[in-house]
Amino acid sequence: METITEKTVREIAIESPSSVRVFESLGIDYCCGGKRPLSDACSHANVDIDRVLNLLATASRDAQVQDDGEWRDRPLGDLIAHIVETHHGFVRRETPRVASLLAKVAAKHGPLRPEINQIEALFTAIGQELSTHMLKEEQVLFPYVARMEQATQSGNPLPEAFFGSVKRPIANMVAEHDDAGALLSQIRELSHAYTAPSDACPTFLALYSGLGEFERDLHQHIHLENNILFPRAVEMEQAH
Repeated sequence: METITEKTVREIAIESPSSVRVFESLGIDYCCGGKRPLSDACSHANVDIDRVLNLLATASRDAQVQDDGEWRDRPLGDLIAHIVETHHGFVRRETPRVASLLAKVAAKHGPLRPEINQIEALFTAIGQELSTHMLKEEQVLFPYVARMEQATQSGNPLPEAFFGSVKRPIANMVAEHDDAGALLSQIRELSHAYTAPSDACPTFLALYSGLGEFERDLHQHIHLENNILFPRAVEMEQAH
């Protein structure tokens, strides 16, 4: 039976999309130089094979982790910290990575696959919108909600806000979530649910895998805000 060290880097990248991040971080060529067995590729990149195997195993486990935590009764401050660290962090890490993959695929396949150019434009718009959106949450809405919770716990009046009711910024954030979701829906349609062509190279496969992961994370991200954080913040305000 063929071991993972005997498999080519290309084979591993195709079988396990989570491995692509490991290869990228270590400078292991999984596309043009992907015909090398993993052991040879590690030697060529001057990285320890055991380290690579450990990173690949960790990436595979992390890819299977589901964000199933129960947040309905946890402090809002904890939920906010989780959203910022886990989901805002994901967006900030993945946006430039996916954009880079898009640029490579568009340069090579764009002339024959015009949908890639459309996807690139849509993803650029999503990245720009989410960047501004997250800053507004982190600098305005989330700190205010955290102060609301602190005031409630200490029995003090709610803090004053320049925007009046917390419903106003929440409504804006929900509308922006809808906009981002609509853009991703267009990408899903153009990519045929992130189904790469049968002859796609590892970079193309990594791109569609990354877009699929981006959509899944954003869905969980929006769920935590729209369905848990925001309603609880509104209820807290109305209780005073």
